[in-house]
Amino acid sequence: MIVDPKEISTGAFHGLFLGVVAPRPIALVSTIDKEGNVNLAPYSFFNAFSANPPTMIFSPARRVRDNTIKHTLENVREHQEVVVNIVNYSMVQQMSLSSTEYDKGVNEFVKAGFTQVTSDRVKVPRVGESPASFECKVTKIIELGQEGGAGNLIFCEVLLAHFNDKILDADKKVDPFKLDAVARMGGNWYCRANYDALFEVAKPLKRKGMGVDQLPKRIRESHVLSGNDLGMLANTEVFPSKEKVEAYKKTKMANSILEKYTSPEAFEEARQKQAQILLKEQKVEEAWSLLLM
Repeated sequence: MIVDPKEISTGAFHGLFLGVVAPRPIALVSTIDKEGNVNLAPYSFFNAFSANPPTMIFSPARRVRDNTIKHTLENVREHQEVVVNIVNYSMVQQMSLSSTEYDKGVNEFVKAGFTQVTSDRVKVPRVGESPASFECKVTKIIELGQEGGAGNLIFCEVLLAHFNDKILDADKKVDPFKLDAVARMGGNWYCRANYDALFEVAKPLKRKGMGVDQLPKRIRESHVLSGNDLGMLANTEVFPSKEKVEAYKKTKMANSILEKYTSPEAFEEARQKQAQILLKEQKVEEAWSLLLM
């Protein structure tokens, strides 16, 4: 399917667009107006964009149905401070409730049942239930358009960060399992970043992987190994030594494949399938030894 955004309705494109640009982290943003009235609303057009200065950006889009702007945008134009509160699974239903379009002046902390905590550097309160909150000053607002659906980029420089001790490990680093973050998908769908949804991918920072182009042709053009499998193999700097490959030939697993499959084609497919299993277990060097024996 090919879609020209100008040839379908904004709402229709919005659904397709957000259906694939996902999962998106959620900023539960608290603000106040010039009279001090508190507002709280979630935004999934959000992310972190700089560590020095620490900067987050979120975007309250103009409403598609009537081209009106949201209370959050009105408030930051009047008072250039916000608190960005991170959302986890234990508060997702309350967060959703806070997105209700209550009348201006209604405090969503109260409506959603959140604890309003006084901030240290800004006048805007933070959410007590949030696993992490960031007190920010608004440094810039960029309007992306005047029509319904147009975003308004709000640049927020972090002045002070709060991290709940319950999400930290023994080294004072964020434990993703304890954080239990949630993110927006398309429509009514959310994603929970926990359990089987979490996995690790080693960053190629301290080594230079050989690249897919350097893999043996039979591996590079395999109908068994996936792109992810090839990526893991290609993230290795060098092939295992001949000694390691020879030692692997003597293992029980290697012998079972060597004895069971007599034809070259069957043997090759069998060892690639077994290598794929090893790669899923993060045993990259063992997978290489199997593929090269």
